[in-house]
Amino acid sequence: MGGEKRYIAVEGPIGVGKTSLARMLAAELGGDLLLEQTDANPFLEKFYRDRKRHALQTQLFFLLTRYQQQKDLSQLDLFQTMIVSDYLFDRDRIFAHINLDKDELRLYDEIYNLLEARITRPDLVILLQARPEILKERIRTRGTRSERDISLEYLEEVVEAYRDYFFYYNDSPLLVVDATEIDFVRSREDFEDLLREIKGTRKGTWYYMPLGSR
Repeated sequence: MGGEKRYIAVEGPIGVGKTSLARMLAAELGGDLLLEQTDANPFLEKFYRDRKRHALQTQLFFLLTRYQQQKDLSQLDLFQTMIVSDYLFDRDRIFAHINLDKDELRLYDEIYNLLEARITRPDLVILLQARPEILKERIRTRGTRSERDISLEYLEEVVEAYRDYFFYYNDSPLLVVDATEIDFVRSREDFEDLLREIKGTRKGTWYYMPLGSR
């Protein structure tokens, strides 16, 4: 790896495999793991049942808890410690723009802008992508209670919002991975191919579109 990638963030829509990949990378590269505390949000299950009613509470809870985690990174010596996270701080804003109405978003953005300036940027962002129907099936398979009411229509919104946001992203080097046809959890070959791509030193945005193992 060298010293150039001490902080890696894995991103992508719900069900795409962010946490699985982050765990595997941390183990493989000897890094510390920073995981999003999704299950700690008391509003999330209610949100999936009634998005409009519970959106603002859900987003603000996520924003503040993610900030609390992320601000601790600025106190670490990233020359001595490697961090692999299963989320990017920016992800909260992506979901806020989907879920909040105009007045709620104005309030949210005021808070977000105060916090975002204090956040440490990753040395590499890995964006996992997959089609909404694939995400829906993976969510069903893992059977998380808070996610059981997620609709295909909502996943379509999320996938589109991610595509739009990262099309313009330039705050860190960005590796975009088509995760539809690979299984890096069960296939060591798939994981090692992806790992070689991650270890490559590049700037800007580049794309990894594997042939797949399935």
